[in-house]
Parts: sequence; C-alpha cells; structure tokens
Amino acid sequence: MEDNIGSDEGSTKEQDRLLPIANVGRIMKQVLPPNAKISKQTKETMQECVSEFIGFVTSEASEKCRKERRKTVNGDDICCAMETMGFDDYAGLLRRYLHIYRGLEGEKANQVKAMNNTQQ
Repeated sequence: MEDNIGSDEGSTKEQDRLLPIANVGRIMKQVLPPNAKISKQTKETMQECVSEFIGFVTSEASEKCRKERRKTVNGDDICCAMETMGFDDYAGLLRRYLHIYRGLEGEKANQVKAMNNTQQ
C-alpha cells in the first residue's frame, strides 16, 4: 500500500478513505460509560481500523459481484462477504437488519403510492 501522506493529492485520498473521525468517536462513546474520555490517538487508531475493515469486506463483496458479472454490490453481497471472512455472527445480525430495513422501505413506498393515488 502506498503511503501518500505529505502530498496534497495524497492527503485528499487518505481523507476520502477514512470514515469521519467525529462519527467514529460518537460510535465509541455509545458503548462507554458517560464520563469516559477517548484520546485523539485512540479515535484515529479506531478510524484506521474500521476503515480498513470496511475496505476488506467491500473488496470481498466486489470480487463476488465480479465473478457473477454484476456491477452493483448490494447488502446481500456484504453479508456473504462477512460470512466468507468468518464473521458469521455479524453477518446473521446484518441479514436480520437488512430484512427489517427492506420491509420498512417497502412499506414507505406503498404509503407514497397510496398517497399519490388518493391525490389523483
């Protein structure tokens, strides 16, 4: 992996690759006691780790899509990638969340359709 820190172009690429540190800190605070403090170095380390993890999972999912001659990675591909990488427990939870999310999205689409039909 090429380290581009120091050049203007590299800094932008590095920033684009990482999750926003404020989001990482917010997620970390959710599981800590209310009075806990998190150092900047700890947030930056976690930011690197979660960004790498997301990259690995996405790469695995993308490879699956490439083999199946598809161009779009979907939630099922991410779940499958996590299982392939040995994160079966997390993949199961993610599949349940995805099922619920899709159900809610379907309900929302039906509500919009119903509203449009009543306005005509």
